[in-house]
Amino acid sequence: MQAATDIAFKEWAIVVDALGSGEQILILRKGGIHEAGGEFRVDHNQFWLLPTQFHEAEAAVIPAKHPRLRELASTGTHDQVRIEYFGVVDRVLRLGQVEQIDCLAGTHIWTQAILRERFAFGREQGLYALLMRVYRHPTPVTIRWLESYGGCKSWVQLDAPVAAANLIPVLPESEFNQQRDQLVARLATPPTHLKPL
Repeated sequence: MQAATDIAFKEWAIVVDALGSGEQILILRKGGIHEAGGEFRVDHNQFWLLPTQFHEAEAAVIPAKHPRLRELASTGTHDQVRIEYFGVVDRVLRLGQVEQIDCLAGTHIWTQAILRERFAFGREQGLYALLMRVYRHPTPVTIRWLESYGGCKSWVQLDAPVAAANLIPVLPESEFNQQRDQLVARLATPPTHLKPL
């Protein structure tokens, strides 16, 4: 693991919260309009999670998460952001069949409807699933939100590196491995009625 890094990955605050609590171990991504060809790429395999409040809507997450989403929105500010969680990519899987979204039900906080919408969006159908090992910083850092962090992009370079020492895994290794293996199995052996797009 790196000693420090200035690389951060933008994700909704409610999703960062779910990753940080061990509620889910995956990030699902389509690609931002400022990314080459609108296609998502895993440019880094270790990074800070940069929580955002932008584009966040209750309709995109399961109803059980609405109170927490409102709580996070009410405590967030537009000029500062809290860096607390560090992610290490365990593996990247491409979802090429829309039915694979249904295979992941119950393993994340997004609604099936929003994932199906994202799957179909753009020139090429599909989504990327990043299976993440997440760590908590023992003393979270609050940084200024800079204009350069904005826009529809996944990756940003922070103004200064944030030390990644003494990080605490949010899930024990055995539990993470079990969840990861279950997700991989779900996606590798979808129901027999599935057909390629």
